Amino acid sequence: MATLYQQMGRLDSSIYYARLGCQAGQTNGFLRGVLNASTLLTKDFKVRGWPDSALKYQSMMLVMKDTLFGQEKVMRLQSLNYREQQRAQEAAASQAALKTRYRTYAFVAGLVGLLTLALLLGRHARQQQRAREALEESLGELKTAQEQLVQREKMAFLGELTAGIAHELQNPLNFVKNFAEVSTDLVDEITGEHRDPTRNSGLEQEILAGLKQNLQKISQHGQRATSIIKGMLEHSRTGTSHREATNLNALVEESLRLAYQGVRTKEKEFNAQLTTAFAPDLPLVSVAPQDLGRVLINLFTNAFHAVQQRQRQDGQPAYQPEVTVSTRAVAGGVEIHIRDNGTGMSEKVKAKIFQPFFTTKAVGEGTGLGLSLSHDIVTTGHGGSLLVESEVNAGTEFIVALPA
Repeated sequence: MATLYQQMGRLDSSIYYARLGCQAGQTNGFLRGVLNASTLLTKDFKVRGWPDSALKYQSMMLVMKDTLFGQEKVMRLQSLNYREQQRAQEAAASQAALKTRYRTYAFVAGLVGLLTLALLLGRHARQQQRAREALEESLGELKTAQEQLVQREKMAFLGELTAGIAHELQNPLNFVKNFAEVSTDLVDEITGEHRDPTRNSGLEQEILAGLKQNLQKISQHGQRATSIIKGMLEHSRTGTSHREATNLNALVEESLRLAYQGVRTKEKEFNAQLTTAFAPDLPLVSVAPQDLGRVLINLFTNAFHAVQQRQRQDGQPAYQPEVTVSTRAVAGGVEIHIRDNGTGMSEKVKAKIFQPFFTTKAVGEGTGLGLSLSHDIVTTGHGGSLLVESEVNAGTEFIVALPA
């Protein structure tokens, strides 16, 4: 079928049936079928202008040719040697006097056969060498193509990252610009040339209060721009921090305490139940304590924010915010589990949670770089993994896995 469609010029159908024939030949050990199918596919992909696919099936065709023709030649040689031995035995049985001569003939025939076999094996070895060189050349081309593809992906990611930075910085800068213009107008209302001398002091006090509020907004959005820039600098930091054998239980407990105190400093009325279950036999792990501590504090802060948001949304006295932290030793490493009973996340949000500048917090409350940076520290910096499991209105659990 593949040959027929190739002759008809219908290359798609020819490729389809040739692939089916190739798969069937490989499954059933029918090497000649694999040879025929790979030959057709090589021609079809050359016509289509797909050099990578053509090279792939050309390599398969060469391997099949070497295998088939080498086996057939060895079998013919063995058959020739066997016939010579049979002839020698028959001659010895019929003519005892000529036994020595036939043995000599058999020996000579065997020697010739061995020489022939040696030549065939040498030829086969040369063919295999050429095939191996062709495969190595193809592998080099594939590696080059892969490097080019990776470079294009890096450039695409850099473009997206640059667009994200521009977008995130544009918002606070626009706020700063607008509030600055309004503040300038308010100052002109009080001290400018068009100042109304009949305006009472109460109205001026109201203008000054508005001016103070605008300056606070300018400071707030300036701090947000600073936070974005600081986060990007941490993202682009090169080099690896110094690692040392660390007691993870102590590091997790200290990070939990610092994060809780930080939240309580901003929200004095906030309270949450902290539940810990640290494995007593946890081995020391070689980590960068400062970097991993930043990851843990960020995860704890997000957990406290989630339970705080649910407490505000539900408004039910029976709801008790709770953050549960546990450590455990697993095969090949350790795991840190951080679970909260907060708002949770949908599947759509969970798929984007580690992307730079993506955040579920309100404007001004987060830069969207914390989880992205944490993911890079755990995976790239420590060779571990950062996973998340979440359910809406049920809670979220982050799992930090580190190799021992």
